[in-house]
Amino acid sequence: MQTSQSPVTRPAWAGAIAQPAVEFPLTPLNLLSGQIPQNLRGTLYRNGPGCLQRGGERVGHWFDGDGGILGVHFGEKGATGTYRLVQTEGYLAEKEAGKFLFPNYGMKAQGPFWNNWLRPVKNAANTSVLALEDKLLALWEGGKPHALDLESLATLGKENLDGLESGQSYSAHPKVDPHTGEIFNFAVGINSQLYLYKSDASGRIIKQDSFKLSGLPLVHDFVLAGRYLVFFVPPVRVNLITAALGIDSYSDAMDWKPQLGTQILVFDKETLQLISRSEAEAWYQWHHANGYERETGEIVVEMVAFPDFSTNQYLKEVARGKTETYAKGTLWRVVLDPQTGKVISREQLCDRSSEFPMVESSLTGQPWRYTYLCVHRENADLRRELVGAIASFDRETGKLTVADMGENRYPSEPIYVANGEDSGWLLTVVYDGNIQRSEVWIYDRETLNDAPICRLELPQIVPLSFHGTFSPQNR
Repeated sequence: MQTSQSPVTRPAWAGAIAQPAVEFPLTPLNLLSGQIPQNLRGTLYRNGPGCLQRGGERVGHWFDGDGGILGVHFGEKGATGTYRLVQTEGYLAEKEAGKFLFPNYGMKAQGPFWNNWLRPVKNAANTSVLALEDKLLALWEGGKPHALDLESLATLGKENLDGLESGQSYSAHPKVDPHTGEIFNFAVGINSQLYLYKSDASGRIIKQDSFKLSGLPLVHDFVLAGRYLVFFVPPVRVNLITAALGIDSYSDAMDWKPQLGTQILVFDKETLQLISRSEAEAWYQWHHANGYERETGEIVVEMVAFPDFSTNQYLKEVARGKTETYAKGTLWRVVLDPQTGKVISREQLCDRSSEFPMVESSLTGQPWRYTYLCVHRENADLRRELVGAIASFDRETGKLTVADMGENRYPSEPIYVANGEDSGWLLTVVYDGNIQRSEVWIYDRETLNDAPICRLELPQIVPLSFHGTFSPQNR
């Protein structure tokens, strides 16, 4: 007796990455509802994996996709948008070959195992962006940034920022001091060196230093907090032997070693010299919301933390369009003594499953009230769904205000744009899996749990992205 088998069903979000992205030139955006706020002037930039397959093969991890940049310009005559894939050397070579060639975060090189030595890891340029006065940087933590034209998003070439030497990288989460305009960033080298960078407002590196780490950890983000730069080094270590021999990709060669605990490093932001180091219990975090220095001297940091490294497996499964791993991250606060690096307190602030925490850029490294983040919808299946709402967490009251997108709609991290001192908007790019369309949604921060005040249609599906920024007009 034959039994019929149910067809494999994929979640609605998988439609956003089912096909390689389609680029589109600068195009006026159709207004679907509401109105663009009159005072909203500038450009929303977003970066994420735009090409997740080639030659019938899909990438090994969501982090492997070639970077695609969305630019949405808000001006007096409305909004225009463009989407361009970053023309990296690796992207162009694989496009011509019609297949994947290079090793990457979750991929081994094509061909014999020694290609993992002979071929460089492909710079995917797919993680974040940094808007400078004369160019946009597409950032990826394993290599140098790529410069793009601010309006057309045409790729101009790699940038060494007048200071990056051969083999040095520039990570995807720089912090801009709102008072001085100075830019701080870091990189982790294959030699286990933590490189620290301080740049002027043009992006030119004016000071750098390095610090020897224990083993090769995965450090994705750091914190600017008043006078300090703070790193939480999670207990993940890369097995370089299996990665070098082509037995494992870098992602598969990462071992979770909770016995190592979380290492805490505190540096002086002016001298880039280590002030203190300590160890705490084991946890993993991709992203920090912000940090600041209390008047009493302690450092306060917020982050989305996970109890272990299962989040990496979950993100690997995103690339295939179907997830099954449970990996819940929640918002936490850590208070440190900067002179010893010791944790004074650590507490969970909100139990809602969340990611991509953000604050108003003008408050980077300073005290703040509202943390903005993506959250899962209430009662969502965390094994199979992506985040389906954005939210604002009020640090004074502990209240979480949620803008639920509705069924089968998936937002990007909310970018806050100030409108005066006490008001502003939250901008997010939403993939609507019900009608397979990408849109830009604008919310009033004060009425976040109401409908968006404006929705704009994008000409093509824009694949789910990682990080973005808003660059005001007339910078």
